[in-house]
Amino acid sequence: MSAVTDTVRVAPAANPVSQSIRDSMVVAKRNLIRMSRIPEMIIYGLIQPIMFVVLFTYVFGGSMQIGSSTSAVDYKNFLMAGIFAQTVTFATASSGAGIADDMHKGLIDRFRSLPMARGAVLTGRTLADSAQTALTLVVLAVVALLVGWRVGSDGDTNAGKVLGAFGLLLLLGYAFTWIGALIGMSVRTPEAATSSGLIWLFPVTFISNAFVDTSHMTPWLRHIAEWNPFSATVQACRVLFANPGQSSSGAWPMQHPVWASLIYSILIVVVFRTLAVRKYRSATA
Repeated sequence: MSAVTDTVRVAPAANPVSQSIRDSMVVAKRNLIRMSRIPEMIIYGLIQPIMFVVLFTYVFGGSMQIGSSTSAVDYKNFLMAGIFAQTVTFATASSGAGIADDMHKGLIDRFRSLPMARGAVLTGRTLADSAQTALTLVVLAVVALLVGWRVGSDGDTNAGKVLGAFGLLLLLGYAFTWIGALIGMSVRTPEAATSSGLIWLFPVTFISNAFVDTSHMTPWLRHIAEWNPFSATVQACRVLFANPGQSSSGAWPMQHPVWASLIYSILIVVVFRTLAVRKYRSATA
């Protein structure tokens, strides 16, 4: 008798990192396709920042003091870094609402039934939101140029620095979308996600150097504004754009705004991605 041995070949397990990246790209593509089929999502996302540019430029221009100047042109160039930063952070609310909507409709449960990396659903969503934010920034920069904003208005700059500033803005926006993801996983409805997202965004963006010179604030409020992660990115952009409003404050984030912006954004991503993925796992367990 001869024994016949059947050899079963077992496929090697997929690399967890490569699988997570691949799955995240698939989910991101899904969300981008969905956004393209609902153009009003993009249109309405563009209207608000454009309104802020026009209103702040023509309503407050000439009445705000930047350093020792009340020039409308100086305020216009001072303002734009703040408007850019506000735009990328306000995307947090729509990100949280989108994730809450997916939870409400049971889409997250469908993803859970698939053999995919757990964090890919949230990572894909945040990447898609960042792509939409990048498009918004491009349109907003064009509008800013049309109303008179200019890089290099207060010194020398170059294309690399300008691109670096927009890179910091996108990194800040990506970091804040993880806060939105955590909020979206923690509430029951998209409406609640939108409301809870905006509640904390307003003080973060307005208690900052985005729209006013912090040197005119009361001391305790100025310290909060100068150590605000949002302010660090705004200040870094003004330095890289060579626009007015480069602070003479002794606060470390204002003295080293580029490094402060990078450190703040990376810390926010690490902390809130960890919390959001943990919340996702417990919500779908």
